[in-house]
Amino acid sequence: MSDDRAVETDDTATESTSMLSRTLLTWLELTVVGITGGAVGAAVGGPPAFIAYLLTTLVSVGILFHNVAALVDARIAATRASGAGASGTD
Repeated sequence: MSDDRAVETDDTATESTSMLSRTLLTWLELTVVGITGGAVGAAVGGPPAFIAYLLTTLVSVGILFHNVAALVDARIAATRASGAGASGTD
């Protein structure tokens, strides 16, 4: 029984580490995209700067969706793996 608790603790720690690393990766990607978009917008000015702003916003939303989807996929896979071992169906 103590072995089961150790496995659950390891799984929780792995999920927490995955969440933290994905959050930091998302923050880094958004920072890079924002700085790059701001630099491009400032360099070109006028209507092309507005296009750069829209493109930066679109890429930022894409980054958020991609990283949230990766976290959801990891959670679903972990749930299926823990559920498959308990029920024996897969």
